[in-house]
Amino acid sequence: MITIPYLTALTTYISYGLLFVFGQLRDFFRKIIDWWTSSSLQGYSPICLGLEDFYIRRLYLRIQDCFGRPIASAPDAWFDMVERYSNDRNKTLKRTDKVKHCLNLGSYNYLGFAAADEYCTPHVIESLKQFSASTCSPRVDGGTTILHAELEECVANFVGKPSALVFGMGYVTNSAIIPVLIGKGGLIISDSLNHSSIVNGARGSGAAIRVFQHNTPSHLEKVLREQIAEGQPRTHRPWKKIIVVVEGIYSMEGELCKLPEIVAICKKYKAYVYLDEAHSIGAVGQTGRGVCELLGVDTADVDIMMGTFTKSFGSCGGYIAGSKELIQYLKYTCPAHLYGTSISPPAAQQIISAIKVLLGEDGSSRGAQKLARIRENSNFFRSELQKMGFEVLGDNDSPVMPIMLYNPSKIPAFSRECLKQNVAVVVVGFPATPLLLARARICISASHSREDLVKALQVISNVGDLIGIKYFPAEPKRIEEMTQMKLD
Repeated sequence: MITIPYLTALTTYISYGLLFVFGQLRDFFRKIIDWWTSSSLQGYSPICLGLEDFYIRRLYLRIQDCFGRPIASAPDAWFDMVERYSNDRNKTLKRTDKVKHCLNLGSYNYLGFAAADEYCTPHVIESLKQFSASTCSPRVDGGTTILHAELEECVANFVGKPSALVFGMGYVTNSAIIPVLIGKGGLIISDSLNHSSIVNGARGSGAAIRVFQHNTPSHLEKVLREQIAEGQPRTHRPWKKIIVVVEGIYSMEGELCKLPEIVAICKKYKAYVYLDEAHSIGAVGQTGRGVCELLGVDTADVDIMMGTFTKSFGSCGGYIAGSKELIQYLKYTCPAHLYGTSISPPAAQQIISAIKVLLGEDGSSRGAQKLARIRENSNFFRSELQKMGFEVLGDNDSPVMPIMLYNPSKIPAFSRECLKQNVAVVVVGFPATPLLLARARICISASHSREDLVKALQVISNVGDLIGIKYFPAEPKRIEEMTQMKLD
């Protein structure tokens, strides 16, 4: 967990306090003005209520130019970003015809498959000609093509499971699958920092939910022991089923799951393991097979393996991999499979082709080179940021690198200053993170060259000095090297 420096926490609280006070004052005077104007909505209750509405109007809208920036090209190492302007103090943003060519540090294009690829793209174009852009049908009706069957077999073999089922949307894979796997009388034990899709899926299941401290196996064991001893509320009957849900790489922290310890604890207490590999599959491991390969965990010890195709594979959708009995059960019961339109055939072909590249079945070594490059790029970039004095979260080999900002005023400042120097970054604040833990999230790609990374480091270092987010002293040698980079 993150320990916030005392002075940083104090100034962050003061900043939010000032924003809240001035926002409330503006709302007070707005109510006085509204008394003298007629409204055509009298008698209607407001759609948006409470602090959520206040936060959007008085905080988010002021910096919304830092979010949802439209792009006009493929999300490769560099992309074209559409410039926007506002005539009403950021309440509305209008697009222009101008584009800005920016270094892309925000997309999940970990292996560089999101842009045109010499092997994937021709196969995708051919599948588009043969199957069209959509099946226009759920899988159980007319939405299953030979590509879908091939994709599921390909995914199962790649992740090391007997069978797999694919879906057209990654978020739905979690939120629709979890309620099918467990219901009333069951227990879900979830990492405190699990993704929103897991949280919504757990809430929709009707099962009891308990949370353990982020990535802390000892606390997980404590929670498991207590819940098994107490049983269900009121009746104290044994739980029908217990599922522990974790992520391979946590998307807002960049941390690797402590999977070996968690698997050992779950085996000890006979709990099922549900592993979300949205950010880890394809991105880590010697052959890109995710955290199980990286950390030496037998996939047979992970009961349900979930992942998405929206990151490393440059496509869309998600998958569930497990035993043949599990997948057969999901085919008959999961609403996302029964009623949702199947994954687009060209998207399916993109995933198949990307996996073949990773496995070397395209007749080249490009897959191995991509995996080596993403690992090298990630570790180089993280190391350099830490040497500069930034507070960087996450573990080595993870392509996700959060840089802590904390103060709300530094969220737009970091984003806008980087954009001025043609570097596009993603900044994240409440409610995606706790109120005090705002950050910039850097995503590294195998498509980034060393020159790209050096340029990004120069810009981020300059911006870090400007807005004051270097919370640790920089290495003297590092300062000299960066000065030389700027001169060059």
